[in-house]
Amino acid sequence: MPAWDKIFAERGRVFTDPHSDMERVVKLIQENNGSRILDLGCGSGRHVVYLTHLGFDVYGFDASPKALSMAREWLKDESLHANLCEHKMEDPFPYDNNFFDAVISVQVIHHNLMKDIKKTISEIERVLKPGGILFVTFPVLKPAPLNEKNDWKLVKVEEGTYVPQQGWESGIPHHYFTEKEISIEFQSFEIYDSYLDETEHRCVLARLRLG
Repeated sequence: MPAWDKIFAERGRVFTDPHSDMERVVKLIQENNGSRILDLGCGSGRHVVYLTHLGFDVYGFDASPKALSMAREWLKDESLHANLCEHKMEDPFPYDNNFFDAVISVQVIHHNLMKDIKKTISEIERVLKPGGILFVTFPVLKPAPLNEKNDWKLVKVEEGTYVPQQGWESGIPHHYFTEKEISIEFQSFEIYDSYLDETEHRCVLARLRLG
């Protein structure tokens, strides 16, 4: 994905610290006796490295070869190993059914049109074990999405989906979930919590329903 390669080439790792609520997520995974985790859209590796340090069996994929190269280099620097591959999230995931105890995806799955987001959610359901944990985050559309100093000039391309015409994510779709959409699209999950984090992004912490 050239757009993301350009972003990582220009901005480096972009993010280095794990999400502020990752300790809470890890605790829930551990309480659920989970060990194998997928980082969907792992980018340059901030959560891959963090989770591998904690002893989890970590898998990750991303559409950007540049980001994956950074993630692999970071793992090497830390003398760690994780299972990474290049892959687009709208395509069938390269894993067996019920393969993971948990899936995390921080600020990733909203970067698509809704028809492709549905495919991604369906694949998350397929690769998660029944009772598996999901932690996913995405942005919230406000009446004024961005302030004047950071105006991405969003253009609406479908209901709830906008494409910025400028800024460092120019040309990349952004879908803004409503609370109703969350309840519909994630209906296969028991939602523990749906809240705004310290950066005012929507976070959903859930468990795949049994049976």
